[in-house]
Amino acid sequence: MKSFKVEAHFNQFENLKELPQDIQDLFKKAASVRENAYAPYSQFLVGCALLLDNGQVVSGSNQENASYPSGLCAERTAIYFAGATYPKARILKMAIIAGSTKKITNTPIPPCGACRQTISEYEFKQDIPIEMYFKGQEGAIVYSKSLSNLLPLSFNKNAL
Repeated sequence: MKSFKVEAHFNQFENLKELPQDIQDLFKKAASVRENAYAPYSQFLVGCALLLDNGQVVSGSNQENASYPSGLCAERTAIYFAGATYPKARILKMAIIAGSTKKITNTPIPPCGACRQTISEYEFKQDIPIEMYFKGQEGAIVYSKSLSNLLPLSFNKNAL
């Protein structure tokens, strides 16, 4: 038997003012688009903003459906919009803000498993890491240099 170790590295910022201006701007966009979320069932609103290498910022919010699996998360909404609108652009940075309408969410909320797989696909496709920042409505912000910290043993086209 052979053993191996997988490590993940994150940075935590206590508030938005500690972040570079471009990331603060991404969070403003993510917070703004979060208001457009359609979440009548979960009451959990999520906004995501992406900075592309062509300078464009695209965003998305979660969109639920009474047939629960038919909804789509904010991260995937933004990524698929970026892929459809700017197919040659690479995603450089991602800001995610999430929280309930029933209570204040003050812990960082990372992407769900399906979103992690989608981010992994795009990171693999573009062959550069996607910097990720995520937070709740209030409180600390977590930074990851790459999706590989959140999904270290990813499934990609090399397995097919």
